[in-house]
Amino acid sequence: MYQLIVFDLVVLFALNLPFFNWYVGILLSLCMTLSFFAFRLYDLENVQNYNEQLIRTTVGTIFSFILVLFFYPLFEKDITRYNFFYNFLISVVLIPPINTLFGKLLIKNQPTKTFLVVGKKEEIEPILKEIEEKTMGKYRFAEYINPTVETLKRKVTHYDGVLLADPEFEDVLKKVNINRVEYLPNLVERTLKRIPLKVLEKFREYYEVAFDNVSDDSPSKRILDIVVSLVALAVFSPIMLVVAIIIYLEDGLPVAFRQKRVGKDGKVFTMMKFRSMRNVPKDSPKFVDQEKDRILKVGRFIRPLRFDEVLQFINVLRGDMSVVGPRPEQEEFVRIFEKQIPFYHLRHKVKPGITGWAQLMYKYSSNLEEVKKKLSYDLWYVKNRNIFLDLRIILQTVEAVLWRRGAK
Repeated sequence: MYQLIVFDLVVLFALNLPFFNWYVGILLSLCMTLSFFAFRLYDLENVQNYNEQLIRTTVGTIFSFILVLFFYPLFEKDITRYNFFYNFLISVVLIPPINTLFGKLLIKNQPTKTFLVVGKKEEIEPILKEIEEKTMGKYRFAEYINPTVETLKRKVTHYDGVLLADPEFEDVLKKVNINRVEYLPNLVERTLKRIPLKVLEKFREYYEVAFDNVSDDSPSKRILDIVVSLVALAVFSPIMLVVAIIIYLEDGLPVAFRQKRVGKDGKVFTMMKFRSMRNVPKDSPKFVDQEKDRILKVGRFIRPLRFDEVLQFINVLRGDMSVVGPRPEQEEFVRIFEKQIPFYHLRHKVKPGITGWAQLMYKYSSNLEEVKKKLSYDLWYVKNRNIFLDLRIILQTVEAVLWRRGAK
């Protein structure tokens, strides 16, 4: 939906230009569009729903004004309350109906592709159905075959393309010399933004090479980690003090706790966190759902807002963690998961993070099957990560906190 992002940016700037200085118009338009992106205004599931557009536009606009205030000392004489009132009015009145209409037109005009699937239906049909739902029927999978060369030549002319869902049949496709071939890993990653373990198992050789090529953190990522951590610690320091006092008043010392977690390359480090549960011993590690009776009153407030996590910015400055990455897990859980879940160790190819792709895209996991699903998002991040993806995750974490997704 990048066309829609550009469209909103141009519309907002054009409506600001006649009334305010051009640089103020650029600042407001950029902050508002960036905020809309952070609040998932342009996600496929939200773009056709007017109510979602209205709610997310309203919250996104208010958040964008907070961003603008950071630049206020530079434009003190140019930014007035009329700038904010005018932009709030045009965004809430115009953006939701425009986006809803434009989004529906974009989706309607996207061509539908029907594929002949080379692979076993019982193995991959659930994944392909998920793709059909995610793309709103723009990808369709009409027939599943385990073909010979002759069968493939006869059937391929009736479809828009061939989906190779089993690498065992790649030689057959090469003999037919088909140009319109889509590979299951590419299609799954592009549409679902995760790597299901079944797909990883099926295309094991491809993914072994891909994950072997995962590189260490780039200098730009480390700089981003340091800058974000310093800013976050400065901004949240008053909140941290209040949280510490409330925890002390409710349950005494310590207000924070240290816990061994597994980091990059399986190395164990000590993670810091504000204490949100009663300080009582436990026999074995448990999912949060199994410990609801231990959660403090203040914990019911700080956990959904992620305030209990802010001490981990110190871990980031130390180099144990990154701002963005798979969430670090307890040693006991890691040992269990590595025995029961194939490829679980691959999430340790990178530093763990305070926030991550899996936290944005999936709920808190409370059983083994949910851990597997969440792992598929972590693995997609590990394979595809870059500085722009990290920035996107940081921005959209604000939306995840306000919408209470992925945390307990």
